[in-house]
Amino acid sequence: MCREGQQAETVPNTIGATPRIFVCSWLCWTGTFTATFAASKMPCGAGARRFTCGAPKEALVSFPDPETGEVKKLFTKREVKTSTFELNEEEFDFYDALTTFVEEQSIRASADDSAAGRAVGFIMAMLQRRMASSVYAVRRTLERMQERREEILKDPEAYRRKRIERRIPDDFDELPEDEQSELLERLEEEVVSVDPVVLREEIARLTALIAQAKHLETKESTKISKLRSVLTEHGIFDDHRMKLLIFTEHKDTLDYLAGDGKDSRPLGKLREWGLSVTQIHGGMKIGDRDTPGTRIHAERDFKEQAQVMAATEAAGEGINLQFCWFMINFDIPWSPVRLEQRMGRIHRYGQEYDCLILNFVAVNTNEGRVLAKLLERLREIRNELGTDQVFDVVGEIFPGNLLEKLFRDLYIRKTNVPDIEARIVCDVNPQRFRAITESTLEGLAKRELNLSSIVGKSVEARERRLVPEVVEDFFVQAAPVAGIQPRSLAKGIHVYRIGKVPRSLISLGLKLEPRFGHLGREYARIVFDKALLPSDPALEWVTPGHPLFEVVREDVLERVADHLRRGAVFFDLQRNQPAQLDAFAASVKDGHGNTLHRRLFVIEIGAGGAMTARQPTIFLDGMVPAPAGTPAPENGHCPERGEVERILLEQALQPFLAEMAGEREHQIETIRRHVEISLNALIDRQNRQLADLLDRQIQGQTIPGLDGLISQAEAHLDRLNDRLEQRLLELERERHCTIADIVHIGRAWVLPHPERATPRLAPMVEDPDIERIAVEFVIRHEESRGWQVESVESENRGFDLISRRPHPEDPKTAIEVRFIEVKGRAGVGQIGLTANEYKTAQRLKGDYWLYTVFNCGTQPELHLVQDPSKLGWEVVVQVERYQIDPGKILAARSEQPKASPGSSWSLQARSASPRGKKFEF
Repeated sequence: MCREGQQAETVPNTIGATPRIFVCSWLCWTGTFTATFAASKMPCGAGARRFTCGAPKEALVSFPDPETGEVKKLFTKREVKTSTFELNEEEFDFYDALTTFVEEQSIRASADDSAAGRAVGFIMAMLQRRMASSVYAVRRTLERMQERREEILKDPEAYRRKRIERRIPDDFDELPEDEQSELLERLEEEVVSVDPVVLREEIARLTALIAQAKHLETKESTKISKLRSVLTEHGIFDDHRMKLLIFTEHKDTLDYLAGDGKDSRPLGKLREWGLSVTQIHGGMKIGDRDTPGTRIHAERDFKEQAQVMAATEAAGEGINLQFCWFMINFDIPWSPVRLEQRMGRIHRYGQEYDCLILNFVAVNTNEGRVLAKLLERLREIRNELGTDQVFDVVGEIFPGNLLEKLFRDLYIRKTNVPDIEARIVCDVNPQRFRAITESTLEGLAKRELNLSSIVGKSVEARERRLVPEVVEDFFVQAAPVAGIQPRSLAKGIHVYRIGKVPRSLISLGLKLEPRFGHLGREYARIVFDKALLPSDPALEWVTPGHPLFEVVREDVLERVADHLRRGAVFFDLQRNQPAQLDAFAASVKDGHGNTLHRRLFVIEIGAGGAMTARQPTIFLDGMVPAPAGTPAPENGHCPERGEVERILLEQALQPFLAEMAGEREHQIETIRRHVEISLNALIDRQNRQLADLLDRQIQGQTIPGLDGLISQAEAHLDRLNDRLEQRLLELERERHCTIADIVHIGRAWVLPHPERATPRLAPMVEDPDIERIAVEFVIRHEESRGWQVESVESENRGFDLISRRPHPEDPKTAIEVRFIEVKGRAGVGQIGLTANEYKTAQRLKGDYWLYTVFNCGTQPELHLVQDPSKLGWEVVVQVERYQIDPGKILAARSEQPKASPGSSWSLQARSASPRGKKFEF
């Protein structure tokens, strides 16, 4: 490859590859840029941080549908309901006894301002959380506490020697689950007193509670009865295709629900009921889709086989389960933010159905009453504001650790349940939610959004995108070369069975894993169109960037790269002189070395040595492979390498760099402006907080830990200022763009088709003069309608013109776009499309128009056909073209517009697409 400032690599002018293998190689290179293109659209380059305005996801909508104008929300609705139940008499007696023990221990711990006292108070609150989860979970904790107290009683001095300071982090609920478990295991060892009398008393109390819990476990709890009733009501037992995600905070409760009955684990209730269950918890590694016992494997198992996933908070982030729409919170986290994180596993982009979330709450307990009040308050505000955004921003109003602090105050009798409920009503109010959801940054984003411009640009973006049909066509042809045999499950459904991945690709997958993720060892059913995914959650969507696609592309490219270097010969029906085509690739990188975009280029060298930059689609536009052994012209003109590279630089690379640099400048400036707005707002808020703390210090207020709070505030302010400075420096480096990685890919000769003068093919040869008359006629027609026309005839994009209808108040903004292919005939004759033109028409559908001009030599007549791919074309395999009789074009005519002097226009007023809209001019 070429470094910046170096010349491109070249190859000898030898022709020897099979043309079809040459094209396969070319498509592999095209696939390379498809994967790169996704990274190029990141505002800050590959791997860099991205800035986004904080609009709640429920406010996000799609672009208006170009055919119907319909705007859809990107996220489906979600219904969040509280599923209440009451503990029965025996359960409540146990709850009451446990609460009494917790309160006594908490009051005793609050009097001890040591680390041990704080740890005991924390563990007592955790006991209540586990009681709200399951009797099994709280019993297991009580047993561990009992065992540790018995150990301390045997050797108090040993306990004193190994006791160390144990600080409980304020963000305990935000810690990873494995860290939480490790911390809890240590904290459960703590006692307030090592007095043997006190320890024996606590052991006796714990023994009684354990016995009471074991007795309850011999019966079906009211909570489990409620769960069974809910699952029956919603059809889980009747429809094995219906998926359920059930969350719990505690691993012990997870075992109670989904345990496998091995290694002292119970057989879970869900398994007892005959449901197929998988699980995720903090003790599992991330892993991959092929390693049992890992999170990614469990995610795959849930998608493809298991009906139920039981999960702890380990599945609250980083797991995508949008194929499931039903979720139960078997217990409620005391941090409201956790609720949103849980819901986000199923209520996310790509979810096709409205989501139902049920929150289980025992309303005859203190904790249940408070949680029910919080959920009820959120539901009331949701109904008042008419939006689900309340769950997105509740953490900004009700901090994650506040509820636990209130409960701990409850256990030491510093507050009571009515006071906590009153605080919830006061703090969680519609005005505060409305102020957040209508924030300044969101308003700024809305003011800068030019929807009309976006609609017009989205149409043009669709013309550039790689469609599923193209991806499927490439993969089905290339995969056998790599040793994979995609087998279609049925004709016309576009679902393929892959089976086991060859060993040769597994090693390549490991090499590519850092870029594209883990390659599975087996793929059951794959599709290339994500629109098919809702029909079967087990389908795997394969597209550029997917590890299976990328290993096939990389393997095939390596196998056939030599064919590109050796070159090939093609025939072209429309050419009357031979030409040489040199293919290059080049990248644009930013100041960090991130590849922003990578593009293919072709330099055409004519018979007289004239050189022109062409689009890489030239290989797909009317060219057909010549028979094996077809010689290249012996007297072909081959310019010096420097001359070819000069044309490449002037006509292709410099415009490429200017285009990318312009886009980059706009992106970086927008990001810089919003970064300064957001971070300066945070800095200003932190300055005010620091000033308030300093004022309190000056006034002599006695606030515990005030000096520490001031130090923390100053450190946070320094971090914010450093972050702003560093981010602005990063943006400056990202602004700088250079051309890099220039490489010569291969060479081909394209010759006039040897049968272009035969009666069969001669009518398909276009007359340049007639075509020019037709194009000029169409341009005048479009401009007479007030549309702006751009010619792209030389770019081989599958059409000749782009016609844009400008916004009446902003001529630079297009609100409607047509991609027009022009065909001209001296009289009335057959119309032909190249394979590229036909496939482009299929891809663009209603945005693609065929403008046929008959009688160009006398009085031109214009006939318009929208979405011409539906007309029924005949394939001419010999030259890879599609042709149609003029009668079908004329039959589409239904209305005669007014003719301009010296011409006659006939206009198709009824769309060829199913919409049947009328177009009047």
